[in-house]
Amino acid sequence: MTQELLEQAQATPYALRADDHADELTVTSAAPHLAWKPAASSTSTSFEVEARVVGDGHVRRSRIEGLHAPWPWAPLRSRDRVQWRVRGLTPQTFWSEWAAFEVGLRDSDWTASWISPNEDGRDQPIPRPAYLLSGSFVPEGDVRSARLYSTALGVYTVTINTERVGAIELAPGSTSYDRTLYAQAADATRTIVPGCNTIDVELSDGWYRGEVGAFRAPAEWGTVTAFRGELHLDLVDGRTQVVRTDASWTSTLTTTRRASLMDGQSTDLTAPRHHLTRAAVTHVDAPPITWSPAPPVRVVQSRPAITATRPRPGVWVLDFGQNSSGWVKLTDLGPAGTRTTIDFGEHLASDGDLTTAHLDSERPGQPPKQFVQRDEVVSDGTTAVFEPRHTIHGFRYARVTRSSAAFDPASATMQVVHTDLNRTGSFASSNTDLNRLHQIADWSFRSNAVDVPTDCPTRERLAWTGDYQVFAPTATRLYDVLGFSRKWLQSVRDDQLEDGRIANFSPDGRRIKHHLDDQFAMMTGSSGWGDAIVAVPWELYQSYGDVRVLAENWDAATRWISWVTDKAATTRHHTREQASPEPEPFEQYLWDGTFHWGEWTEPQQVGKDGTRINPITDNPMAWFMADKGETGTAYFHRSVSTMARIAEVLGKLEDARRYADLADRILAAWRQAYLRPDGTTVTDTQAAYVRALSFGLIPDGLRSTAADRLVALIREAGNHLGTGFLSTGDLLPVLTEHGRSDVAHALLFQRTEPSWMTMIDRGATTIWEDWHGVDEKGDAHASLNHYSKGAVIRYLHTHVLGLRQAPGSVGWRRILIAPTFIPEVSHASGHHDGPQGRIDVAWRSDAGVFTLETSIPPLTTAQVALPDGTEHAVGPGTHHFATAPSALAR
Repeated sequence: MTQELLEQAQATPYALRADDHADELTVTSAAPHLAWKPAASSTSTSFEVEARVVGDGHVRRSRIEGLHAPWPWAPLRSRDRVQWRVRGLTPQTFWSEWAAFEVGLRDSDWTASWISPNEDGRDQPIPRPAYLLSGSFVPEGDVRSARLYSTALGVYTVTINTERVGAIELAPGSTSYDRTLYAQAADATRTIVPGCNTIDVELSDGWYRGEVGAFRAPAEWGTVTAFRGELHLDLVDGRTQVVRTDASWTSTLTTTRRASLMDGQSTDLTAPRHHLTRAAVTHVDAPPITWSPAPPVRVVQSRPAITATRPRPGVWVLDFGQNSSGWVKLTDLGPAGTRTTIDFGEHLASDGDLTTAHLDSERPGQPPKQFVQRDEVVSDGTTAVFEPRHTIHGFRYARVTRSSAAFDPASATMQVVHTDLNRTGSFASSNTDLNRLHQIADWSFRSNAVDVPTDCPTRERLAWTGDYQVFAPTATRLYDVLGFSRKWLQSVRDDQLEDGRIANFSPDGRRIKHHLDDQFAMMTGSSGWGDAIVAVPWELYQSYGDVRVLAENWDAATRWISWVTDKAATTRHHTREQASPEPEPFEQYLWDGTFHWGEWTEPQQVGKDGTRINPITDNPMAWFMADKGETGTAYFHRSVSTMARIAEVLGKLEDARRYADLADRILAAWRQAYLRPDGTTVTDTQAAYVRALSFGLIPDGLRSTAADRLVALIREAGNHLGTGFLSTGDLLPVLTEHGRSDVAHALLFQRTEPSWMTMIDRGATTIWEDWHGVDEKGDAHASLNHYSKGAVIRYLHTHVLGLRQAPGSVGWRRILIAPTFIPEVSHASGHHDGPQGRIDVAWRSDAGVFTLETSIPPLTTAQVALPDGTEHAVGPGTHHFATAPSALAR
């Protein structure tokens, strides 16, 4: 590159984005959100945006303050094709390269009918088969381009002339179908041929009418699946031909005779073709069609098996080396009539065979629900490929059973399937254990990011609010999760109960908001779970600087806080009522009288007989009725304090004052109820101290005492952690920020159970749900792919690498680089792609000399704190620092 071109590149904005990519083209709403990164040499936050709609000849220009903005002109029309670019002002930079997007069909412009399979009035048991809906057309001229717009109540795939259209998997995705339905768009130009063309849509139950959760309850979004699609053919002569779903389409069974997202898919390629009937034109109860802000689910990687064993004749066990989400693609199906069965799981038994017993679900007094993930295919003797697209599995191992024919393990590949998130952060170090921990936590999140943030890709596959509330601050360090999270938060709002409670998981196919007499409804509205409606938007705002996410969730968050405030004031825990019939005035701010999940999955104690004590299963009523008010009130305070900050950002100053006053009252109540004068807490657990210190509940004069007690509890546990679901992610930062990095690192590198290194030593490739996920005997327990405890890797970014936002910063405008020296680590490096651009940090400790190099993007300032105690304020550019010898020992 010549010097002139290099200087131009340095002065050109880049990474232009309009909403999010849909498939093979960028498809947006009628008023997309525009964003970009500034030129490397930029010093101004003022920009000019220019846009041109293809065909209308009008040039639109607007001045924008900041790096993103809503579409600044009148809403666009359906199918408008737009080119746009941006340049910096004061001083003026070069124009960026042109970017392009297309507007999807607005809801009012859809003309196609909803059509449904003809199921002959049969009430079929779950899992049901998939159906084929087919239509045909003849182009009325030469085709310049073709766009398919489609959506469904169910899961669908589309082919035109047997060629697949688009690359989105599991469309239209997981959503709360009573309120929100997303459409997809794809370029279908290459599939169109002269003469008669055939469109085939394979439609199955999917999330809409399939099974939900660990006990496989039927989803209650609706009783009839349906598809709606429009193929727009733009002809060379300027006309547009539209092919729509209507009464001319046909319906028949496909070769997919069993299609369940949870249980699996069965395909019989030898099945006789079922007779054709007319598809039913239905008047479905569907919400308006819109466009998802999230990236799509795709096949993101193919992995061959790393080993293949034969535990017995006709059975092969394939190890793909990585626990993840997806399916197995088979290219050799054997001679005609050969049946191949594939069972999926996370663990092998001692005999080398697949086992899934640890994933069976149990309720007290009921027989266990056996966990099964099974695909089947019967060969027709052709070169057909089996790739199931109406199911998804969580697995590392696949057991292939084929008794009547040989099997070549090389014909099977693991297709890794999840939301196609854009990576924005990395971490690497000299310590292989830390690198491996980062890897398995990253994989655990990725394989649970299947359109929504699920808890596990196996047993439940539910988007629990508590899980994502815990992990969101880590997710933002790894990937661009803004659109992904905004999509999920839409479902959280859709599922909110009338009284303001936030459902335990969303989308909620069980529709608890309509079953308030259900036992599970009594367990809805827990602290740490429902508080996601406040915590997740705030984390997204801090990370991306996008105020939209605060405004979108404001009403739902205020309803949640109103419910919590009312319950705190009107309910008391039964032990308080027994101790004193008349409540103290401060008790109206204690949230202890409703159900809380509590810390959840703390390390289990071992009884005298060597068995683990599980308070939830051993005495469920005592666990259910236990006083978890310390946790509830702590989250009550954090959420109300956060609401005060959100209100201030949104310009709601009266609300900000009201919430700030309420937060002060809750804080005083928490201290009066749960804090002793000596700085210890009434509950006196590791989790309680971590939470109290992290949430700012301990007065300044007592913080060191509380931190000392936390350390003492850790020492009493033999340098083992005792935290669970909610507090583990904050454990190491709290210790380090209170001067006890030595204890933090002892926990981080602890190799005996419970610890993260135990997971690594026992072969984990994802984070376990329980600390003893694989015990010392090699037996598995609960899910082996739950990302919540992987929140620890944020510490690797913020403290080991030392890269974090400065206090009060939003959107990475001000950063702090302050590595924490660890004897086990001699060097570390990583990056974060923030709104202003890429931040790089690399440091090395060698022979007593500490060196650090960092690159700071434009419009950003950084404070660099070195281990020798010196600090340096720097701006954009690359900077090098070095300490004197022996500075690390000071």
